[in-house]
Amino acid sequence: MPIEKLPAPAASLLLLEGRIGLEMARFALAIRGLRHELPRGHAQPLIVIPGFGATDTATAALRHLLSGLGYASHGWGLGRNLGMRRGVRDALNTQLQTLHADKGGVTLVGWSLGGVFAREIARHRPQYVRRVITLGSPINRDPDANNMLPLVRLANGGKAPKTDLDAFARRITAPPVPCTAIYTKTDGIVAWRACLEDPAPNVENIEVSGSHFGLPFNPQVARIIAERLSRPD
Repeated sequence: MPIEKLPAPAASLLLLEGRIGLEMARFALAIRGLRHELPRGHAQPLIVIPGFGATDTATAALRHLLSGLGYASHGWGLGRNLGMRRGVRDALNTQLQTLHADKGGVTLVGWSLGGVFAREIARHRPQYVRRVITLGSPINRDPDANNMLPLVRLANGGKAPKTDLDAFARRITAPPVPCTAIYTKTDGIVAWRACLEDPAPNVENIEVSGSHFGLPFNPQVARIIAERLSRPD
């Protein structure tokens, strides 16, 4: 499958990522209302995987809201996300299997690079995964259509990791579980077209308003996640 080259988001969109503070404040004010509006859960388990360079702290507010709605919401518990490594993959698989054994199918929610991880876990362990929800994740078209490459180089000792385009192309097809890709056209980090699933019976793409950094603090995102969690298998 050929890779479609896309430009990284424009500098004007990257500057708009500075609104994250305002988005966090708005989300904090919206939480009380969301708790009364959104469908309640019955301890359905989910794991929320943070984006590149982030920790569970970045998804704590979202997980707190979902826990308050009755869902068994878990962070990934692996510190700062600096990319997929063997120990990370093994720990996520162990967490997934443990939660599944205790409570049944697990929903995987992944923000940015975390969504890439979520899809690949579901691809290799679909028997444990109920559904996958990605938030601004670079899953399609062009793996380099983003403004994170300088940070990736920093995390790799100043070297730009070589992208395996063949492997990326193989990962474009969604895993064999229901998948929801959430994206924003004002994403200043990842080109929004790179965040879309290709059309298939088990996938959907949903647009929200806001920034890339603000996706874990977005009431629209919280609503979509809670509604998908409330759906029957």
